[in-house]
Amino acid sequence: MTTAYDDNRIGRARVTDTPELEAYYRELADLDAGALWTVANDIEPWYPRPKSVPTRWSYDQLRPLVHRALPLVKADDAGRRVVMLTNPGRRDVSAAVGLLYTGLQIMGPGEAMTAHRHQAAALRFVLEGTGAWTVVDGQKLKVGPRDFAITPNGTWHEHGNESTVTPCIWQDGLDIPLVNALDAPFYEVHPDLHQVAGDVVNSSVSTYGGTLLPYGAERWSKPYSPLFAFPWEPTYEALLKLARSTEGSPYDGVIMEYTNPLTGGSVMPTMSAHIQLLRGGQATQAHRHTGSVLYTVAQGRGYSVIAGRRFDWQEGDIFCVPSWAWHEHANPGASENAVLFSFNDFPVMRSLAFWREEAFSEGDGRQPLD
Repeated sequence: MTTAYDDNRIGRARVTDTPELEAYYRELADLDAGALWTVANDIEPWYPRPKSVPTRWSYDQLRPLVHRALPLVKADDAGRRVVMLTNPGRRDVSAAVGLLYTGLQIMGPGEAMTAHRHQAAALRFVLEGTGAWTVVDGQKLKVGPRDFAITPNGTWHEHGNESTVTPCIWQDGLDIPLVNALDAPFYEVHPDLHQVAGDVVNSSVSTYGGTLLPYGAERWSKPYSPLFAFPWEPTYEALLKLARSTEGSPYDGVIMEYTNPLTGGSVMPTMSAHIQLLRGGQATQAHRHTGSVLYTVAQGRGYSVIAGRRFDWQEGDIFCVPSWAWHEHANPGASENAVLFSFNDFPVMRSLAFWREEAFSEGDGRQPLD
């Protein structure tokens, strides 16, 4: 331990226990009280020490188990048929990393789930299947592989699969652990069980998904994006165009954020999402930041080094970067682009003035492997 992080220095709690102090602590405990100096160094560490650990979930291994849920559990009984991904260090709050939840939801052919709403915000990234749909506050959205959609907190929503042949699987991402940590959860089942959807499918994409915005329309005053779905094809094309005009970030490659088209800010107040491209043969440098991130491999294969450990990944795999963990990414393939979708809690970090970021300054900017 360096002198800078020495808990035995002045300014840190370094009280030595005595029989008299231990008796004093017992008296305080009887009154549901305690001495701050006994826990101060644990609850105010020198730097973030998350309980979450770097973890990768293999889609090839999970996919058969997700499919097995179809005959085992009825959708109406489960509410949502989801295999959740839990971090070994955050099973206590059902989180995948930090205070973020994620899971793999499967919907059988012709299946429809009932409508509900909750305090937690949600997002979807489609992994497979062509018939998936969701209705968000009366707007029906059709989504396919690699499409991204949002379900802002408090909005009525329901899901289904129009295909008569194949199931659909998408990744759910929610801030449930954050909402629960703040003791603010609410949940409601729709009084009619289903919504009446509008006549125009993907109307927010038609209205807000282009390079121009509607002029003179009713002012949008809600704290989340009026654009609810982001189709893959224009997203990937935007990545390719950006890659032709810039080298991108030394830490993230060519990276773009899904944004509220009216403000340029994050799509929802508590979670934001990114899409990034790693060119063939590219290896980024390492950095770290406050805030937790969940990555999903949208295309290609490669690896990431997180807190000194290498995690190999391929399409469909999901992996996490805990807050303040050094991380870097690489696409060793010579020709194919690798693309990573990710979502995070950065809006919370920035809103609370908790955001901090720094580059790995040793050697060539890349971590040694443990």
